[in-house]
Amino acid sequence: MMQDVRRHGGFRLELTPTTTSPLSIDVMESTEMRIQRLIMENPLIIFSKSSCCMCHVMKRLLATIGVHPTVIELDDDEIGEANMAGEGGGGGGPPAVFIGGTRVGGLESLVALHLSNQLVPRLVEVGALRTDLVL
Repeated sequence: MMQDVRRHGGFRLELTPTTTSPLSIDVMESTEMRIQRLIMENPLIIFSKSSCCMCHVMKRLLATIGVHPTVIELDDDEIGEANMAGEGGGGGGPPAVFIGGTRVGGLESLVALHLSNQLVPRLVEVGALRTDLVL
């Protein structure tokens, strides 16, 4: 079962054991395997901390573009930070964004992709952003 919990004007995703959710937790699954599964199953995922200003800016940038990533808040260590290095290497702590299963990095890398006009095409390519919708 997934629950949204109101917290400081935002939402926090809590993961609890279930078999019906794509964000379900298998209690026999290791933390590293859980992280890898979440990264591979979600076209756009951010590992974040609600108290981190860079995490907030990253989420706002993506919302401005029109995408709504899966956000895993690590405030209560639902998933350990140390195992988030992923395929792109780099530091393991938040913020960490993964697009199409590949680590982009933190805020600086995300902004660099955006400024070089590579972010939107990449989001479209992995299915995180649809361009066929006309407002």
